[in-house]
Amino acid sequence: MPIVWRGFCPHPPIMVPEVGRGEEKKVAATREAMAELGRRLAASGADVLVMISPHAPLFRDLIAVNGRTELAGDFRQFGAPGVRLTFRGDPEMVRAIVDQAGQRGVPVAELDEALARGRFRLDLDHGLAVPLYFFREAGVNLPLVPVSMGLLPRRRLYEFGLAVEEASGGRKVAFVASGDLSHRLTREAPAGYSPKAASFDRTLVELVGAGDVRGILAMDGDWAEEAGECGYRSLVMLLGSLDGRCPQGEVLSYEGPFGVGYMVAEFKTGAGTSSLLNEPGSVFDRPRPAESFPVRVARETLEAGCRGEKPPQYPPGSYPDEFARRAGVFVSIHKHGELRGCIGTIAPVRENIVAEVMANAISAGTGDPRFYPVRPEELPDLDYSVDILGQPEPIPDESHLDPRRFGVIVRSGRRSGLLLPDLEGVDTVEEQVAIARKKAGIGAHEPVELFRFEVTRYH
Repeated sequence: MPIVWRGFCPHPPIMVPEVGRGEEKKVAATREAMAELGRRLAASGADVLVMISPHAPLFRDLIAVNGRTELAGDFRQFGAPGVRLTFRGDPEMVRAIVDQAGQRGVPVAELDEALARGRFRLDLDHGLAVPLYFFREAGVNLPLVPVSMGLLPRRRLYEFGLAVEEASGGRKVAFVASGDLSHRLTREAPAGYSPKAASFDRTLVELVGAGDVRGILAMDGDWAEEAGECGYRSLVMLLGSLDGRCPQGEVLSYEGPFGVGYMVAEFKTGAGTSSLLNEPGSVFDRPRPAESFPVRVARETLEAGCRGEKPPQYPPGSYPDEFARRAGVFVSIHKHGELRGCIGTIAPVRENIVAEVMANAISAGTGDPRFYPVRPEELPDLDYSVDILGQPEPIPDESHLDPRRFGVIVRSGRRSGLLLPDLEGVDTVEEQVAIARKKAGIGAHEPVELFRFEVTRYH
């Protein structure tokens, strides 16, 4: 039997009266919509509830499904320890989801004490507890399967939803995605303000109301990141369960009184359509942006290395003369906006920039001690940048630095640390120097020599 009910909902703890203490009145529309969503869930006839939360333990390379038989959570961290929720788990459904996802090649693991290893709490986070508070008020008391939102490519997230559909078997499954929209709607918003946030929410709400899955999947990832949302991936996972089912969306409410967007929606199925997964040139095919020559060298070199192929050849004369000289080079690799590896050389050690890029690309992808080596299946999801360093020059003190323009090298004896310029989250000279000291193992009060350098960054 297919999934019998699907919903999307926000999770602001302030909606809960014991937490809000009067402030919940400012989200009255959301509260009313949540009550209605709970009534619809209760009337669905479901016998198990699968819920996705962006605040459950999060992994870079897999989706985790909580396999506990007893689940509990409270609002202690929000000043209401007396509000406690308990639910039964459903190990049978957990195993079915893990098995079906595995058959589709989606990396999913059961989250238990062994996987958590003391690093993660296995109780119900507020991304689950807030919606469950309203569902419980509506009389819902179903076995619960909590799912962690994944950081996987959209195709894999979407296929996870289809795996939940296939795992339902003879069960009547309700499937809920929890997530807030933009966190940057106003100047007072918790994540700061972005003029793009309101348009992101407006567009997403319109697409949900129209049941336009293609439009939702095609939304720009940088736009979502700029908006500071935490619900887009959860929504993609939910939509996968509707693949080929002509979804119909109904937005019950949307508001953003605290600078964060809250959407409550329900999805129903219509007449069948073809699967988006099988369409040639589909929304899942990630177009590769135009790339500079150094970035192409880094990408082609790492791809060949990961696949066990011979390294590409770049004979003299096949590339611009500017890359025939020698210079220090850093290669940075990102996956879904997160750093995946970064290795470089302060001074040149190879015959030219091309050779420097090739060697550092391999090191960044397979030798950065902070990350496991890049696997072949990750290659389509990687983004690269190459920084070619100018000649470092000594400076007398920090007043000659600018973290947007200059990188910094700190040196004390044989210890030295480098930090590139124009890095996200590094806004002051003090932060820049402190990080460089830490990388070198140099204490905050030890005397150091300072050097600055400029870079040419290629994408």
